[in-house]
Amino acid sequence: MLTRRQWLKWTGYSALGAVAGCVSKAEPCTAEKSEMNYPMIGYTRLQTNLPGGRYVNAITARAWVVRADGIGARPLAEELTQEPYAWTQFAGWSPDNRYAIIGRGWETPENGAWEEEHRTFRMTENYRYDMYLLEWATGALTNLTAVERVSEYNTGLFFIPGDSGQLGFQALINGQSHPFVMDRDGRNKHDMTSGKEGFTYGMGVSPDGKYLSYHKEYKVHIADMKTGDAKLIDTGETFNFAPQWSPDGQWVMFVAGPDAKHADPYIVRRDGAGLRKAASRNGYWGSVLVFDVYDYHEGSSDVPVWAADSKGIFYTAQQGSSVQLMWGSLDGETRQLTHTPDNTLHYHPVVSRDGQWLVFGSNRSGARRLYIRSADPFKDSEDRQITDAAPGWATMHARIANT
Repeated sequence: MLTRRQWLKWTGYSALGAVAGCVSKAEPCTAEKSEMNYPMIGYTRLQTNLPGGRYVNAITARAWVVRADGIGARPLAEELTQEPYAWTQFAGWSPDNRYAIIGRGWETPENGAWEEEHRTFRMTENYRYDMYLLEWATGALTNLTAVERVSEYNTGLFFIPGDSGQLGFQALINGQSHPFVMDRDGRNKHDMTSGKEGFTYGMGVSPDGKYLSYHKEYKVHIADMKTGDAKLIDTGETFNFAPQWSPDGQWVMFVAGPDAKHADPYIVRRDGAGLRKAASRNGYWGSVLVFDVYDYHEGSSDVPVWAADSKGIFYTAQQGSSVQLMWGSLDGETRQLTHTPDNTLHYHPVVSRDGQWLVFGSNRSGARRLYIRSADPFKDSEDRQITDAAPGWATMHARIANT
């Protein structure tokens, strides 16, 4: 864990500044209280309205961080964007908060123009994406996917639970996505689906490190990490996407439906039993438009997340003309958490590991900004804006430091 001195160094605060940064003035406020109550939140900031399509806006993306009370917003790893046409995205945290995970992309304008014309991605030698670890105490950056490189396009870096000392990521090889594991220095990369055909994505590992979940050709599988033996979770639906493990490791949640625009949350036990629909999104198509200009990719997937107690899920659903933030129990009880005017949108909920905070995106103010509230679905909580974004800009894809 970060020491108090390291935390203050990286947030840019003196002890006095941290005291002044407390949200509540109704009770005594100390630096220690402020630090403990308000974890750091990483996110991505980008422009959304530049004419010319997706590419010219996407390359403005930068990884940022802010404290959960909205104080101290600033960019990270700025040296990674000194090269023209490079951008960064905030992608996660290590379990001990020692590292932030940063994605770094680069693409030539010529390749971007080709993609706009043909309305599809083209990951060639003119496109590269790598995953970095940023060490909080020193600021050191390590490009792990460049070590013993297996692909020019690597995404989804995460720390594998347990004591394996490994990380996972996705690599695009000959047009197919493969889940890899590697040592924490980037060496000994191993393809978990070596020799198998099919586009494999959405990799996740159970909290005990024993099982792997993923979707291949939009079918969800649960596999043994040691043997690779996989069980197909057959929902009878054509589209099955984004499996996620419950914090207690007993369940996997994903969305399923006839297509991407009509998919609802499903849950299944780790042994493949107990499959059932957990909630309805009431026709919400499950994707957030990131840009204010035409985007051939049709936005960013908006998927449900587990509550910290593994007893419920947070998701978004159509309610009238708006998409509202919802909670649902595994027994089918549901609660609407946000109540905003017509034609507003909520998306990308994330929960702190201690179950205290729920961070999500909303366009209620006229721009895509991040908000925070209590993660207790039975508590009457106020939504507080924690990032600012002028019209034509967005702050999205929050990741909460572990608490």
